[in-house]
Amino acid sequence: MTNIDFIKKAVATAAINIQKTVELLQEDCTIPFISRYRKDTTGNLDEVQIEQIAKLQKEYEVIVKRKEAILKSIEEQKALTPELEKKIQQSFDLQELEDFYLPFKKKKKTKADVARENGLEPLAKIIMAQGKDDVDFLATKYLNANVANEEAALQGARDIIAEWINENIYVRKQLRRLYERKATITTKVVKSKKDEEAAQKFNQYFDWSEPLTKAPSHRLLAILRAENEGFIKFKVEVDIDEAYDIIDELVLKGQSPATPHVQLAIEDSFKRLLNPAISNETLQEAKAKADANSIQVFANNLGQLLLAPPLGEKRILAIDPGFRSGCKVVCLDEKGDLLYNETIYPHAPQNETAMAMKKIRSMVNSYKIDAISIGNGTASRETEFFIKKIAFDKPVQVFIVSEAGASVYSASKIAREEFPNYDVTVRGSVSIGRRLSDPLAELVKIDPKAIGVGQYQHDVDQNKLKEELDNTVIRCVNSVGININTASKHLLSYVSGIGEKLAENIVNYRSENGPFENRKQLKKVPRLGEKAYQQGVAFIRISNAKNPLDNSAVHPEAYGIVEKMAKDLKLSVNDLIANKEKTALIKAENYITPEIGLLTLKDIIKELEKPGLDPRKSAKVFEFDPNVKSIKDVKSGMILPGIVNNITNFGCFVDIGIKESGLVHISQLKSGFVSDVNEVVKLHQHVEVKVTEVDEDRKRIQLTMIL
Repeated sequence: MTNIDFIKKAVATAAINIQKTVELLQEDCTIPFISRYRKDTTGNLDEVQIEQIAKLQKEYEVIVKRKEAILKSIEEQKALTPELEKKIQQSFDLQELEDFYLPFKKKKKTKADVARENGLEPLAKIIMAQGKDDVDFLATKYLNANVANEEAALQGARDIIAEWINENIYVRKQLRRLYERKATITTKVVKSKKDEEAAQKFNQYFDWSEPLTKAPSHRLLAILRAENEGFIKFKVEVDIDEAYDIIDELVLKGQSPATPHVQLAIEDSFKRLLNPAISNETLQEAKAKADANSIQVFANNLGQLLLAPPLGEKRILAIDPGFRSGCKVVCLDEKGDLLYNETIYPHAPQNETAMAMKKIRSMVNSYKIDAISIGNGTASRETEFFIKKIAFDKPVQVFIVSEAGASVYSASKIAREEFPNYDVTVRGSVSIGRRLSDPLAELVKIDPKAIGVGQYQHDVDQNKLKEELDNTVIRCVNSVGININTASKHLLSYVSGIGEKLAENIVNYRSENGPFENRKQLKKVPRLGEKAYQQGVAFIRISNAKNPLDNSAVHPEAYGIVEKMAKDLKLSVNDLIANKEKTALIKAENYITPEIGLLTLKDIIKELEKPGLDPRKSAKVFEFDPNVKSIKDVKSGMILPGIVNNITNFGCFVDIGIKESGLVHISQLKSGFVSDVNEVVKLHQHVEVKVTEVDEDRKRIQLTMIL
């Protein structure tokens, strides 16, 4: 099987599209570049499909490499037959390959190995043949210094047969199917831990059983965490009689004197070898699916968070609220640069409200502030009420901003590099302000796991999680594009083809030579070669560039075509851009070249209509219910405004303006069956919810959605 055939089994597109995509990937083209600027080559595959092709190509390479290693190992053991070699060469299933290799795999000394050393393999073969021989009598011929009696001989032979059954590829395949269809996961509490406070969040799993196929990802991960923390024990099992029936059918040849011995070997093989191995395989496979599901939920949430509406280039006063330690205030200019910082004490115990109001008014006027960003942590609502009491000389918008991860950023190396002369409190406030003006630019500096928009992120495969989250960040950054003259090196590092080192070189070049005036200047950046230029140049934007296309998503390789379009319409490129009436006259098919096809040309015309358009919406002011300041104010039956701040497989969490977010269970999202919460709500969506239950002691609020 070729790599193209292997990939085509999972990706619904023509083989030629897969082949061309693989070729582009092998030429070190990035996924954002391929999906945006090579649509005609790939048959219009999107980023998700291209990512899938890239992953499957890696899987194929892993399988081929493993095959080579297995064949080499068996050959070195002088055990490779033409038939076995053919089976291995034709297999593209890692599990099946490991089954072929199992009899030849180096392992610790087994009971079967001891029996072979004691000369009992011929007896095992006679029993396994299941002829009419009197095996009890034959056993007497195999007694020696290490085999004291007939029972010891028969037991040794059964040990060998048990291993043969365990290594039988057909037995393993059929049992796997049984486990895949009918395995049950059963849990029991560890009695000595039952009353511990930390165990109570897992109390529903103290005595639990359900089919493994029906256990949703969040429940399986919760069970595994509870077991890992020592609160429960669990097992994955199938009906033992059904398992025996499967093996009997494949191993037994009818009734004979050997049948009871083979049956004993079957039972031993299942209990001692097959069940532990295949139940663990089944669990690991279920865990891998649960991981993939949770990682996808996390990636979806992260994508929505990164693409949250920005306020844009405004002057912002940001507040990290607090009681005793005061509110840390910073003033930022349109680029997010720090202009001033101060600490005010409007709340108890100092209660310097009048002085704090005076200072805020003064800062808003002095630094021409357009909007105020307040972190949503401790004292957030009290600070919001305080700010709204101030009579400003001009309208000032007030936003409550999630401060999740701000403390992680403020103590990070990135923050220390940006603000070496300021402490963590100032850095945290700056982050709260910047994530209002441009969430994407600010949040890329923070480890996604610290942002708090996933479920069980610490329980899933960390390598796969990192890979998926990195892909999500890359996808978001390149879908928006970045201003090369204002972007931090951390934001630049996610641009197609750039990476950390080139991002640093770009920032250094900018510092030494001033702002970039055109895209061609990128080529002057040290170590930024033709390939990196090709992959990255169209994702950067240069405001007020001499060539207006430098502030668009049009790739420089297509500038000549745009110039021809303008010339044919007797216009300059400047006059063509954003001129809907004129762009509507362009017939894309007239400009097809061997390099640039119809799909790319249609994208170019669409871009000319609205060059550099940010796909994100604008930030909107949101107001929580002013009467709800803590969980004590929340009562059943209340209808409250809220913001969706986390989405999981079992529902979504809604911020209603207090420390505790409320849960809208998936069953409460709308009438009828909902399999995907993202079908109904999105992160940061403004919603109305009804309170159905409040548990003050456990700090839990149950909500239903009003749609």
